[in-house]
Amino acid sequence: MAVAAVYDIHGNLPALEAVLEDIRLAKVDRILVGGDVLPGPMPRETIECLLNLELPAQFIHGNGDREVLARMRGIETGGVPEKFRNVIDWTAQQLKPEHEQLLGAWPSTLQLGIKGLGTVLFCHATPRNDTEIFSRNTPEECLLPVFAGVQANVVVCGHTHMQYDKKVGATRIVNAGSVGMPFGQPGADWLLLGPSVEFRHTFYDLARAAERIRQTGYPQAEDFVQHNILQPPSEKDMLEAFSRVELR
Repeated sequence: MAVAAVYDIHGNLPALEAVLEDIRLAKVDRILVGGDVLPGPMPRETIECLLNLELPAQFIHGNGDREVLARMRGIETGGVPEKFRNVIDWTAQQLKPEHEQLLGAWPSTLQLGIKGLGTVLFCHATPRNDTEIFSRNTPEECLLPVFAGVQANVVVCGHTHMQYDKKVGATRIVNAGSVGMPFGQPGADWLLLGPSVEFRHTFYDLARAAERIRQTGYPQAEDFVQHNILQPPSEKDMLEAFSRVELR
């Protein structure tokens, strides 16, 4: 079984559409959506695209999906920084009641057996929660307690929007990167799993995508275009930023 892992789409439908074209060419058996489908500039369209795939798809939730769901239910979690609250509010307003039920059904983790890799555990940030931050530079000794008790051969995570491959004890940890908000090279990142781990990067028409995003009512549309599509933050800058908040 070959599995495509797509993480951190963040409502970037043009990026998702391009990735799905590459996935079709790769002839995978199923798609694993690893959380943070939301928030983003085209939330309803992105969800509908994922629900209408011709391939089997399974979902886990990320912290972004969880916060949008809480807003739809009128719950204030206190977990959203002030500068992103209008984004969460706007995204929640674009969705329908059936989307609330859908988001509420997504689990936090999911496990699959994949030929060549063994048991693969999918989580958004870490197996124990959806917000913890670590990077390729995080020392192994800091991560051993995080992955203690994990029985899987491979853990696939996202959340920090950068691809990497590292070992923590006997467990292989891979990050799928981000489809919609990558750090580093413009485009869209995803994983092809089985029988090996292949880091994939999909190029797409950035100018056209930018125009589509600008035509939405997304409250931070221009910022999204400039800093998530046309010129994403560098991996160097983000690794330095994460080093100040990651696991110790």
